[in-house]
Amino acid sequence: MGYTAIRRLRQFVALFPIAWRMIPIVFESPPMNLGLQDKVILVSGGAKGIGEGVARVLAAEGAIPVVIGRNVGDNEAVVRSIQSSGGRAFGVQVELSQTDDCRHAVEATIAKFGRIDGLVNNAGVNDGVNLEHGDTERFLASLRKNLIHYYELAHFALPELKKSRGAIVNIGSKVAETGQGGTSAYAAANGGRNALTREWAVELAKYDIRVNAVIVAECWTPMYASWLSTVPNAEETRRKIESRIPLGHRMTSCEEIANMVAVLLSPRSSHTTGQLIHVDGGYVHLDRACAP
Repeated sequence: MGYTAIRRLRQFVALFPIAWRMIPIVFESPPMNLGLQDKVILVSGGAKGIGEGVARVLAAEGAIPVVIGRNVGDNEAVVRSIQSSGGRAFGVQVELSQTDDCRHAVEATIAKFGRIDGLVNNAGVNDGVNLEHGDTERFLASLRKNLIHYYELAHFALPELKKSRGAIVNIGSKVAETGQGGTSAYAAANGGRNALTREWAVELAKYDIRVNAVIVAECWTPMYASWLSTVPNAEETRRKIESRIPLGHRMTSCEEIANMVAVLLSPRSSHTTGQLIHVDGGYVHLDRACAP
């Protein structure tokens, strides 16, 4: 979407403010010139939401995002969109809960490009497996969907990352730190993501591989919009949520998450590793007295 089209869209939706707030849109900022030209970067869950935002920002920086996801149509749609805007991208259809599929994603990328320069672990879902009504089988299945593939993609990509002295960015959730209630498995998975970020930063420092995490709180994505559409008084619910976000009293955009991911992958962050960086408008750490 070009800048002229964005301006026209903003003019149109200004007439319908409620509808505007319910539509998830990623706006394209000018490239940051981060030194990512020609870098091949795996992006799990890269066809939707935050992952799509990451893929688009990386492509705008001249990198080649490898969009990894289960739906080939969604993958191809993002790849085509990036290509139509003058960027480069590649899609790999896999089921990330399967070890062999994680291996295939890495092998297919190497076969296509001969290298891997970075990894963005992003895919996952808050599936509501809780303590009171959950069970061990569902708990373990949730870890498969939300944590194990983080390890497996990093494990299989590591030989190439050692050659390129690449970088890893893990996307995590505030749930690991704040709790939420009713989502034990997802909380455990995100606690694991944070722990692996620090562990890998230590283990891989000898290879000059940097590992960081971007922690998300309330980010406006298609999945979030879908959930919000199921609750009564969706607009009022969103206003209540946003009132607790100190900076701007609004949700974080996918692009804002993606911009931080791109910076962390780039040489501009050459001495930053083992960090959990919250891109959340101050939601987790700032005093709730900031709320109106």
